[in-house]
Amino acid sequence: MELIGRRSETEELASCLTSNKPEFVAIYGRRRVGKTFLVRETFRERFAFYLTGSAKADTKTQLENFAAALREHGGNEQAVPGDWFEAFRMLKEYLAGSTGAGKKIIFLDEMPWLDTHKSRFVSALEYFWNSWASDRQDILLVVCGSAASWMVSKVFRDRGGLHNRVTRRIRLEPFTLAECEAYYASKGIVMNRREQLESYMIFGGIPFYLSLLDKRFGLAQNVGRLCFSGNGILRDEFFSLYDSLFLHSEKHIAIVETLSRKNKGLARQEIVRIAGIANGGGLTRVLHELEQSGFIRSYKPFSRKERGTLYQLVDFFTLFYFNFIRKSPPDDADYWLKHLAGGGHNAWAGNSFEQVCQYHLRQILRKLGISGIIVYASSWRSEKSDPGAQIDLVLDRGDNVVNLCEMKYASEEYVITKSDDKNLRNKRAAFLAETKTRKAVHLTMVTTYGVVRNEYAGNIQSEITAEDLFREEW
Repeated sequence: MELIGRRSETEELASCLTSNKPEFVAIYGRRRVGKTFLVRETFRERFAFYLTGSAKADTKTQLENFAAALREHGGNEQAVPGDWFEAFRMLKEYLAGSTGAGKKIIFLDEMPWLDTHKSRFVSALEYFWNSWASDRQDILLVVCGSAASWMVSKVFRDRGGLHNRVTRRIRLEPFTLAECEAYYASKGIVMNRREQLESYMIFGGIPFYLSLLDKRFGLAQNVGRLCFSGNGILRDEFFSLYDSLFLHSEKHIAIVETLSRKNKGLARQEIVRIAGIANGGGLTRVLHELEQSGFIRSYKPFSRKERGTLYQLVDFFTLFYFNFIRKSPPDDADYWLKHLAGGGHNAWAGNSFEQVCQYHLRQILRKLGISGIIVYASSWRSEKSDPGAQIDLVLDRGDNVVNLCEMKYASEEYVITKSDDKNLRNKRAAFLAETKTRKAVHLTMVTTYGVVRNEYAGNIQSEITAEDLFREEW
């Protein structure tokens, strides 16, 4: 299978093979994003040792799997280690006795699953690295995990023996629109740009989800068979996803469900009130885990005050689940086709398009010609105007300009009506009055196909289309 995109990540991993020092590489990111595939394709299976953690297995099972993996890679030890300290001692003896030039690549995949309750896995790994591997120029240790919060707390921010031991850190992100387009081409999947955009709104650039698309069918048919048929592979993906990442996923699910009801995000106190979750350290941990795993984002309004922090659900598949899959009959492959022209679809598409724009902020900055200056992206909501005014994307630029971005998803060129024009001018006026900014304030339209040139289009300073979001090279 061809490796799409991931150029900087593969270059980073490949450079580890030629470095003159031991390397400890940590890779993390959302489940299904392609971490294992990246490592296996980059190193072409040239592993001295490769172990994958098993979900929700006990320590005994994990150690049995370790012993089996060691034998498969040429180790002579037949016994199952009694604990992780013995396991890493066995690994050290095996590696020390192996011959051959170049780096010895050790790959521990889904490492958070190896760290079972009271297993002392992390302590044993620390001892292995600090007492032996860190003095060997021929060692390349690659660790990987979908439970991003575990990776951050136990590997990157560990205050014990792993503190500052990671030599390279890679967060693997979902595909961009351009990378999705390249993937479709490699698989012979034919879709126009609008279909690709809608596919992104559903699957969010997650390679595993895209791999399930069948080139014999159109997008709507694929969505129907994968998400709405009784035996659809993604029919029960939502609960499988959260249960596999979080030990007690009930609070995580309660929070994303609460956030799914409010497109623009909620403050912490609002989450507490609506979800019925206690406001304490437990909530802080769950919010942190969801954010590190890529399901939600925290951001501050234009005022940048800490107390103004909002939390927003940004995982596309989770949004799609709450909007459609959860509400659908248990077995109706045509459910999606029936809802393509409905109001629920249009509301979801408008919100999801805004999320696509947020995720492709780099492309927006490039189209505006400001990728080389400092830009602070935020949102803003009026506290005084009537009717209320809200701007979902505010670009506060280092060149004394602020872009107020209005994002509109449409099936054709967007027509700015007299009512739209009044609304945009009111938003701009309210923003100027309440923020008291001295910067020039520009109105920017981000649409699927551009804006029709009429008497109101002249009040827009800049335009961005979906075509611009697909651009990788400029």
